Amino acid sequence: MACAAGIAALDLLEREDGPGRVRALAPFFEQAVHSLNGARHVLDIRNIGLAAGLTIAPLPGEPARRPYEIAMKCWEAGFYVRYGGDTIQLAPPFISEQAEIERLINALGDALQATD
Repeated sequence: MACAAGIAALDLLEREDGPGRVRALAPFFEQAVHSLNGARHVLDIRNIGLAAGLTIAPLPGEPARRPYEIAMKCWEAGFYVRYGGDTIQLAPPFISEQAEIERLINALGDALQATD
């Protein structure tokens, strides 16, 4: 059953040209993510395709606290972002549109600004 589901998912990716969608959207995503360069608490931004990581300045003795708080503010705004250690991790779906990416980055920017 699990193998059949995996094969069906791969077939869908191929049929819907998932890799092509990523190639088309990646430059926009990169520009949007890097627009947060210099934002409050952001130490580093890196990305490839539709994946990005933002290194967040740690609180003394609590390096994971600030990323957690930022992620929870994004959740309250309707976006799921992962966090691990001192990093916020973004990976929007292949089917994302530019307007959705803009809303995600705006919500993340607001969360960064609102976090101590």
